[in-house]
Amino acid sequence: MPAEQRTQLLSERLGALNPTHLEIIDESHLHIGHEGAKDGAGHFRVIIASDQFKGVSPLARHRMVYDLVDDLIPYPIHALAIQAKTNP
Repeated sequence: MPAEQRTQLLSERLGALNPTHLEIIDESHLHIGHEGAKDGAGHFRVIIASDQFKGVSPLARHRMVYDLVDDLIPYPIHALAIQAKTNP
């Protein structure tokens, strides 16, 4: 699956959180040769801000994100780094 398609999948899924800010960064090139990358799975960093994170612990925010994309892991996404923030 091309990186653009994986990025689009993440964007669509995370849209359920009504993000006010969403960055999806493909870091797969940093993990060439990594065991999880052998089959073409990608490594991504997500920076997301949402009002839905207000009053929610950082761990619970990560769970909210993972709940939306859990069927994409470990393939086509091998690793997902998350920065989940509230809006100012």
